Order: sequence, then structure tokens, then C-alpha cells
Amino acid sequence: MQYQINHADLALVLALERGRSLAKAAELLKVDVSTVFRSIRRLESALGTALFVKSRKGYLPTDTAQALAEQAERAEQALDAARIALTSGEQVVSGTVRLTCTEAVLHSLLLPALAEFMPNYPALSLEMGTSNTFANLSRRDADIALRLTNTPPEHLVGRCLGSTSYVVCGQPTLRERLQESPASVPWIAPDDAMQDHATVVWRNQHHPGLVPRYQCSGMSTIAQLVTTGLGVAALPDYMVHDLPGVEALSGPLPGCDTQLWLLTRPDCRALRSVQTLFEELTPRLRDAMLR
Repeated sequence: MQYQINHADLALVLALERGRSLAKAAELLKVDVSTVFRSIRRLESALGTALFVKSRKGYLPTDTAQALAEQAERAEQALDAARIALTSGEQVVSGTVRLTCTEAVLHSLLLPALAEFMPNYPALSLEMGTSNTFANLSRRDADIALRLTNTPPEHLVGRCLGSTSYVVCGQPTLRERLQESPASVPWIAPDDAMQDHATVVWRNQHHPGLVPRYQCSGMSTIAQLVTTGLGVAALPDYMVHDLPGVEALSGPLPGCDTQLWLLTRPDCRALRSVQTLFEELTPRLRDAMLR
């Protein structure tokens, strides 16, 4: 009969995965080192596979141990949620929600909003990834997407949180040169992976002969280059006021206004965790878009 793993086994694997040493795992489990050593060897024998490899860096988990540790963490979170529910006497928002957005949206909009309310939901966990596409939700690799788009996919449901304009920005010392001759200053722009971006279309229409000196794969990297004074770039207005020493050097660029959407799959919208994130994020992100 195949060995049936139990909660004590999961706790053992998680402790050694976290501690990476017998002594640290023993400390976490409040047992002695010899007990941890015998227990992990007994579990490996029962499962018929190695769980850890000893090296100079300590006990390194195999793929099997890593998978067991992830399940142990979920069990740990479920227990924490149950304890909180008993203490508060209320229905607790718990579980793990996978959220995807671009790196620029993550740093400029999402993280400040999360910092305001996530401490109020200790049983709620987030897995956050950055991507420029909607493929994550389509493949069910994510539950919520925060996206700048004027054409959200029809298979997703959600809310429009406002609109952002794009402006040419840079250090104020570049303002006069930019106004006299746009081609006389170095431009920083998205690379070919973002060739359909609204700012790229605008530049090709209004400055067809302008060749960017620097090209980057994301708006966050573009913003970092602008901050160093390497040149000017078209960035969303919500980013500009957070960049030290950088100012808007133009008005809103025509044809570049883009909506911010908070989206989810239809099968996720009834989940309490997803509903909670929608209700908490919506007012905060709308306010951030109006700054």
C-alpha cells in the first residue's frame, strides 16, 4: 500500500525547506536535531525518493520536497485563516489570488494601493506576476489582471478605473531644445516588442524621421533612463510625478489616452477573495489615476 503522507510530514518538510539545516528545522519544530534527521530519512524511505540534497549551502530541497513544501504552506495558511475566523467571529477573506499587470502599473499604481489595505486581510495571499499580455488570464494562470487598454477582451469582465494621458517628459534642462527641435534631444522609447504601443504610433505619425537613441522592453525601464537624464520619453502622466527631477515637457499627446481596467474571468468574479480585491482596489486606483 502506498504511503499516505500526513500533516506532520508536511510540517517536517516545510521546516527543513525553510531552515536549510537540521538545527534550524529542529528549532522551528521544537524538537531535537536527531529527531529531524531520523524523521526525514524515514519519510524518504517511505516515499521511495530523496527529498533533500546535502551541500555546502545546507539541505537543498528536491522538486518533490519543493512541491510538498508549497502544499504545507497552503495548509498553514488555511489554519491561520481558521484561527482568525474563530478569534474575530466573522467570515474571513482567505485564499490565494493570482494577479497580473505590467511592471510599470505594479510599481506606480498597484503596490501603493495594496500597502493601504492588505494588512487588514492576514489570511489573503497574492501571487503577482508582470506581463504585457492577457494570455495569463486566458490560460487560467492568473485570476485578476490590471491592464492599460482601450479594448479589453470580451471574454473578461471588470471595471474601467479611469484614463491616463501620455506626455513627453524629461529633465527641465531639455525643455528648450525639445521645443526648438525634437530630433535634437535623445529619445527613449519602447523596443520592437511594443511596436503597437500608442506612443510608438504617435511618434511615427508626428516625427516619422525620429530614431530613438535608447530602446527598452518596458515603461519602467524607460522611466529609469529618463530619470538619469539620458533623454526624453513619452510616459503615462501617473508615472511622471513620481520621477525625481523629471517634468512633463509637453501637453497630452493626441490619440494616446488609455483606459485602466481591472479584469477577471467570469468564473472568478463570485469568489469572495476576488470580490474583496475589486472593492478595495477600485476606489484607490481611481483616485491614483486622478492625481
